[in-house]
Amino acid sequence: MINNKIAVVLLNLGGPDSLNAVQPFLYNLFCDPDIFKIPVGQKLFAKFISKLRAPKVTEEYKLIGGNSPINYWTELQKEKLQNKLNDVSNNFKVFVAMRYWNPLIKDVAKEIESSNFEKVILLPLYPHYSITTTGSSFNEWHRYFNSNVELIKVNSYQKNKKYIQAINQRINESLNQFDEKIRSEVQLVFSAHGTPLSLVKNGDPYFHHINETVNEVMKLRNNSHEYHLCFQSKVGPMKWLEPSTDKMIENLANKNKRHLLIIPISFVSDHIETLFELNIEYRHVAEKVGILNYVVMEGLNDSDIFIDALTELVLDELK
Repeated sequence: MINNKIAVVLLNLGGPDSLNAVQPFLYNLFCDPDIFKIPVGQKLFAKFISKLRAPKVTEEYKLIGGNSPINYWTELQKEKLQNKLNDVSNNFKVFVAMRYWNPLIKDVAKEIESSNFEKVILLPLYPHYSITTTGSSFNEWHRYFNSNVELIKVNSYQKNKKYIQAINQRINESLNQFDEKIRSEVQLVFSAHGTPLSLVKNGDPYFHHINETVNEVMKLRNNSHEYHLCFQSKVGPMKWLEPSTDKMIENLANKNKRHLLIIPISFVSDHIETLFELNIEYRHVAEKVGILNYVVMEGLNDSDIFIDALTELVLDELK
C-alpha cells in the first residue's frame, strides 16, 4: 500500500515547439556544461553557435512538421504512466521535466519543492546512462531542488525485460513492412546517438549500456537476423564512437546487403534525430548506394509495454 505522496518526474531532452523556438532551444543546449565544457564565456559561445546553427536546424524542423514531436510523445507517456500508477494508488503524481525546453527542469523542481510530496522519483527517459543526458538532467535538478524530501534516482534500465520486449515488438511490426520473401535477409541496423570517445575513456557507461541493450534484444529474438551497431549525430571535430550510421549503410551496400531496418536504439520517442536524420538524411545515403528497402523503426512512443516498464521501474524503487 502506497501511503506517501510521491512525485514521479520523467526527465527528457525537450525540443522546440515552434520554428521560433529553435534558436533559444539550441542556446539552452550549448549552455550545458555537461556537454560543452567551456571555461570562460560559455553563454557568449552558446549565443554565437546557436545563431550560426539555427537556420540549418530550422529547415530540418520544417521537413518534420515545424516542431519537435518529443514534447507530444513525452506528455502522452506521462498520461499513460499516470493512469497505470493510479491503478496502484492515487498518491502518485507524474511530471515532465525537460532539459532544454519547456517545461524546464528548474521550473518543475521549484513546483515540486513547494508542494507537499514525501518522495520524489527521477525517472529519465534515457534508458542508458551518460553524463551528457541522464547525468546532465540530474545535475540540473540538484541546482534548483533544495528540499530535504527523499530523492530516488533511476540511473539506467538498459536490460529491463519489458523495455527489451517493447523494442522487439516495434522490430516485429517494422519487419512486417518488408515483403515476406526477403524478410529473413533484412539487416537489423541499431543506430544509437554517438558520444565523443573521450567520454568512454573517462568511464562514461553509455557505450557499454547500449551494447547490453542490443545483446538483450537479439537474445530475446534468438539472433533472428544479422545485426549491426552504429552511431549517429556527430558534432564537432573530436573522435566519436564508430562506425557512423551513414558509413554503416555504405558498408552494407558494398557487401550486397540491400534490405535494411534502421532501429533507433537510444531514443524512446521520435524526434528530429529519427524523423529527419535517419528517415530523410540517411535515406538519401541509402538510395545513393543502392539500398532497395530502407525502413526506419517507429520509436517506442505510445508503446504500452514501454509504459509497463516505466511502471515497474517506479514500483521497484518503492519496494
